[in-house]
Amino acid sequence: MQSKLFGEFMGTMILVLLGNGVVAGSLLNKSKAQNAGWIAITAGWAFAVMCGVFTSVACGSADAHLNPAVTLGFAVSSGDFSKLVPYVGAQVLGAMAGALLVFLYYRHHFAATEDPDLKFACFGTAPAIRRIGSNLLNEAIGTFVLIVVIAAMTSKAVGATGPAGALASGYSPYLVGMLVWSIGLSLGGTTGYAINPARDFGPRLMHSILPIPKKGTSDWAYAPVPIFGPLIGGALAGLFIRAAGF
Repeated sequence: MQSKLFGEFMGTMILVLLGNGVVAGSLLNKSKAQNAGWIAITAGWAFAVMCGVFTSVACGSADAHLNPAVTLGFAVSSGDFSKLVPYVGAQVLGAMAGALLVFLYYRHHFAATEDPDLKFACFGTAPAIRRIGSNLLNEAIGTFVLIVVIAAMTSKAVGATGPAGALASGYSPYLVGMLVWSIGLSLGGTTGYAINPARDFGPRLMHSILPIPKKGTSDWAYAPVPIFGPLIGGALAGLFIRAAGF
């Protein structure tokens, strides 16, 4: 059953299940992990990315993008846009499936939680200070860092002759997970570091349609920020990678 689209779907599903899962465990009432804090959330997302990448590769996508902004960035850097539309579709559907699983897994805890904002946080992102221009810039910068450093980690210079020496096969997902952890710790406090349009849009859509008890708004007014901010950052990263010759 291996295929590139299936790999992107499965990898993104695991990414969102584990990533939003750690948020739910940390925020929802009567969870044993309640109040685990930002370190736990950023670590959980890092491991979620690592697991998602491994799953994506095993299911048929050697690219393991799991993120429309990453797909766009590498399309811009290579000049090949043939994967953009099909990959994005698979990634959004995978993110929706992952969000559905989070809801099913924590359904009793959603019911036990009164605060609608905490419930929403288990699906989509929201800024700490709502300034749309700054929020857009922050998402673009975070995504730029994500894609440029991924390209650097997997570049021929690092893999063959760089200070780290030759990288063993299968090592890259660990590095990407560490990168996402770093971004979360250093840059995530302003917007919740969506840095991935599928990761935000798919779960936000599921929040709007799932029968979550006493849920609040899905905040669609903010939704363009975690979509267009990462896409802008991805496109700029692609141009940088192309110019730098990674």
